[in-house]
Amino acid sequence: MENLKQEESTGRLIIVAYRLPFKIIREDDQVQLFQNSGGLVSAVLSLVGDKVGSAFSSTKKIQWIGFSENSREELEGQSLANEQFEAHPVFIPEDVNENYYEGFCNNLIWPLCHYFPSLALFDDAYFDAYKTANQLFFDKLDEIIRPGDVVWVQDYQLMLLPNMIREKYPVNKVGFFFHIPFPSFELFRMLPVPWRKAVIDGILGADVVGFHTNDYVEYFLKAARLVSGHGNKLHYINMSNRIVKVDSFPISIDFDKFDNAYDDPKVESARNEARQSLKEKIIFSVDRLDYSKGIRHRLYGYQRFLETYPEWHEKVSFVMVVVPSRDTIEQYQQMKSDIDQTVGKINADFGNIYWQPIIYQYRSMPYHELVGMYTASDVALITPVRDGMNLVCKEYVASRKDRKGVLILSEMAGAAAELGEALIINPLDRQDIADAIKQAFDMPEEEQTKRMDAMRERISEYDVFAWTNDFFTQMTMLEQEHERLRQVFLTNKGIDGIRRAYEASSNRILFFDYDGTLAPIVPDPAKAIISEDVKKLILEIAKRDTVIIISGRDRYFLDNLFVDFPVHIIAEHGALIKSKGTGKWELNESYEENWKESIRPIMELYAKRCPGAFVEEKETALAWHYRTADDKEYATRRAQELLWQLKNYIQPELNLQVIDGNKVVEVKKTAFNKGTAARAFVENGDYDFVLAIGDDTTDEDMFEALPDTSYTIKIGDDLSAARNHIRSQEEVFHFLNFMVSSVGE
Repeated sequence: MENLKQEESTGRLIIVAYRLPFKIIREDDQVQLFQNSGGLVSAVLSLVGDKVGSAFSSTKKIQWIGFSENSREELEGQSLANEQFEAHPVFIPEDVNENYYEGFCNNLIWPLCHYFPSLALFDDAYFDAYKTANQLFFDKLDEIIRPGDVVWVQDYQLMLLPNMIREKYPVNKVGFFFHIPFPSFELFRMLPVPWRKAVIDGILGADVVGFHTNDYVEYFLKAARLVSGHGNKLHYINMSNRIVKVDSFPISIDFDKFDNAYDDPKVESARNEARQSLKEKIIFSVDRLDYSKGIRHRLYGYQRFLETYPEWHEKVSFVMVVVPSRDTIEQYQQMKSDIDQTVGKINADFGNIYWQPIIYQYRSMPYHELVGMYTASDVALITPVRDGMNLVCKEYVASRKDRKGVLILSEMAGAAAELGEALIINPLDRQDIADAIKQAFDMPEEEQTKRMDAMRERISEYDVFAWTNDFFTQMTMLEQEHERLRQVFLTNKGIDGIRRAYEASSNRILFFDYDGTLAPIVPDPAKAIISEDVKKLILEIAKRDTVIIISGRDRYFLDNLFVDFPVHIIAEHGALIKSKGTGKWELNESYEENWKESIRPIMELYAKRCPGAFVEEKETALAWHYRTADDKEYATRRAQELLWQLKNYIQPELNLQVIDGNKVVEVKKTAFNKGTAARAFVENGDYDFVLAIGDDTTDEDMFEALPDTSYTIKIGDDLSAARNHIRSQEEVFHFLNFMVSSVGE
């Protein structure tokens, strides 16, 4: 019975992608779905079936939302479902789709992400249509979504959608995968400010955001910081009330499908035909017609090979297949014309009546023929100038059950990060391509096998099914991380529980942060002064318990404030410690001098550029304050740039930590922090009650370092390692007052 309940409460998987993966065909007033055999469809299907601990129900049909070229009238009243899927078509008016899909997606985002900024067209009508189309996808989702459903949004056509879902359905899990390269910030910032902010905030509506490679992840994280001010810790972005995990999930292929195809009689026949009709060495390439695929560069490299190594004339056939794509667009027509001319010139310059150096075909290839060519060729020549992943190279490797053949692969393809045993080339370097072809032809069979085995093992282990499972595993793990950091606001019952524990204990230690905890946050840090009521209460507690004021402030400020208080004081995040009653400050033994000289000029330069910001020099830290800056938005942008520059500038051996604090960027030595300082105190005493209260990112170190039995309290509603929250600084006094009220002197 319990299992049945569990099943009922588990939602469905909803995929949202630009296209439906089905051909919708009408016959005798009946509509039938014909499923595409694409990689994403196979991957998604692998999630169906009886899986335990899945993020969604694996026995319910997958819901797929996508654009349909059929009209609303054609599909009216029809059930669009097959055994595994239920399709939900989105209807987009033709003029909107033109500006949305051809315009914003293909004339702007595609060239920008593939490093062809000169081809990117910026048009306000494009972005308006992009927003409209994303809204239409959301409207369709809105009709079908239920509690517990998991939504997986695909690719650059739907970057605004995750946040639209998040705003209306904050509890549903949302994933987003970006299938093309995410560009460096220098290119991304070419987008107008409102557009880039909408894109980043849109994507960050997801719980898990996936890219193909670590480079793309880093570029996205930089954009998230500089555009929307969201820093990250180990690829987790804390959005204050939830966490987003950003990670790389290199998409792959159905390895077994290609591996098994080797023995298929139709493939065998195509392979034998190719070997009989072509020369002794065969080079093969297949691509969609696109400027990102480096087709002309490949031809120039082959041309250089024929020039440099004339001994190979009449011994090699280069079979180059280009699959038609977007050929109604002038730019693509021009590209095709250039390819045609280059092929013609190479064949004319080097060929003769008995030998055609390039066999060029502009067509789609049936599957058996494609695998036949993969397995007949001696070399696969794959030279994109920029490619998110590139699955052709993985298909080639997977189909080589004979463990022969050489892969020549562009370093600009995402797959190059995984397939290091290929001959990795720069696609813009003709000589590099020419030399790689020669090296491939000369490579002994045992070396070919050694390289091929290593690549095949990697692809078979991390195939397309592992890719989808990996993505949803991260989603489940994120839920556990959320559980760890979830906000539990103290209720009267919770506060009473702490009060009783306090009463029942005899050796207590209490840690208090200063700014935002004992004193309110104010624009000028010098004026953040503790109220008389709080001061009196702390003094009263300190008479019977061990009290530690733990702050990022300098010692002079804290000394002056807590003069004659029977408390221990930790200044500058653990660098300086003054034990109760000694009157003497000790410098943390891990502290080393002489690091500030290299950091100070950077911070001062940013202060000069940002009116109202200033650099505070502490004994053991440097802080760049911007709470008093004239233009708050401008200052926040500068702060994000400063953070990014410092994190990239500071070498690991300097042992410095960059802290993204509350309207302050701080740099200090890493050997100590509030956590190490607090832990040292707790370990040196036999305490039966430990309490810590703080409001800032620096207090997280303290919360994480203290024993599990401690009472840790975060002020505000940011996600935190603290076990409890209270809403505001003003409530600290009331909480403490109630806690100690019944304990006599």
